[in-house]
Amino acid sequence: MQSKLKIISFFVVFIMSFFLVVSQKPLFAEDPTPTGTVTPTPDNSAQVSDLNNKIKDLEAKVSDLQSQEKSLSSQISVMDNQIKLTQYRIEATKEQITELTQDIDSASERIAHLEGSLTNITKTLLNRISATYQLGSIQPLQLLLSSHNFTDFIAKTNYIRIVQAHDKEMMYNTVQAKNDYANQKNIFEDKKKEVLALQTQLQDYTTQLDSQKSEKQRLLNDTQGSEANYQRLLAQARAQLAGFSRFVQSQGGASLLGNQTVCDDWGCYYNQRDSQWGGNALNGTHYTLASDGCLVTSMAMVYTHYGHRSVTPQTINSNPSNFASYEPAWLLKTIVADGTTATRISSSIDSELSNGRPVIVGISYDGGPLADHFVVLISGSGGNYQMNDPYTANGHNIPFTSHYTVGSIREIDRISI
Repeated sequence: MQSKLKIISFFVVFIMSFFLVVSQKPLFAEDPTPTGTVTPTPDNSAQVSDLNNKIKDLEAKVSDLQSQEKSLSSQISVMDNQIKLTQYRIEATKEQITELTQDIDSASERIAHLEGSLTNITKTLLNRISATYQLGSIQPLQLLLSSHNFTDFIAKTNYIRIVQAHDKEMMYNTVQAKNDYANQKNIFEDKKKEVLALQTQLQDYTTQLDSQKSEKQRLLNDTQGSEANYQRLLAQARAQLAGFSRFVQSQGGASLLGNQTVCDDWGCYYNQRDSQWGGNALNGTHYTLASDGCLVTSMAMVYTHYGHRSVTPQTINSNPSNFASYEPAWLLKTIVADGTTATRISSSIDSELSNGRPVIVGISYDGGPLADHFVVLISGSGGNYQMNDPYTANGHNIPFTSHYTVGSIREIDRISI
């Protein structure tokens, strides 16, 4: 009997000592990280910060250069700095992607350890709580009868209470830790989405860089490196844009219209003042499609005639490469829309219309040497033409001479697609 009492006493002291140690350092309340090696994440925030500072400096420099008087040298300087700016943006985006990817890899490794550890510990605690409650179901009388004395009875009672309370606390902390890490996993899933967004942005920057380099080369080709050629092209573009604005003002302004688009067997009629796009800036300039978008709109209509029904004025307007580097509101002779290149080439009216090919004509409403408005001639001959007028409300398939004279025509272009 005495030996039995010693064994029980030793067991009670051992168990209570164990829980005393555990209660001083909870398993998950303070340190939920399981055993295992997690790869540290390199810190490249300094590189990203340095690149962002360079980007800010270049943005300020480009803005200052753009405010200066236009010349070939200043334009080339702007382009060079814009190219460098885009290159810095590409580098910064790559650094951000690298940093996020490393974070995600480290987090995935850590979460994998946590999931296995927490699952196993939860099962263990469930078994212990079940055993503890079985012990707790013993009636006080049974506990008293099984005790050697009152002190023994009090010890057993306290032991059961402590074990039950501690196991409940451990279970709560374990479940809470598991929920916390589930939330952390959701956060890193969001980082994965951020990486995808940055990858898309990186592709956009890469495309932009290629476009900027091509634009610089095109400017050099157009001007042949000559300041005189640059100023001549700039003056022509500005004069024609001013003519567009004067024409619109003479006709009553650039008020927006609704329900203008009409599509038929020929193609689609578009109006530059259509509320779908009329208020949009012309290639990011102070001009709008409604006020100066007659040529853009005419080109969009011709695209639809050749089967590209998805092309609208905004489609052409949304591609900066379609506009001159020396005057960003001026549409180039050769443009791209719907993946297809189209070029305006000088031609005659009747020969093109007789073969079912529309022509774009520029008319001078004020009698000057330059065209101040463009329309699409879709059929007819000998001066008796039908047109799609991008300015006139509901200007679909109307007589050309109801608004303009044949003598006012200053430019005739067939469209090679």
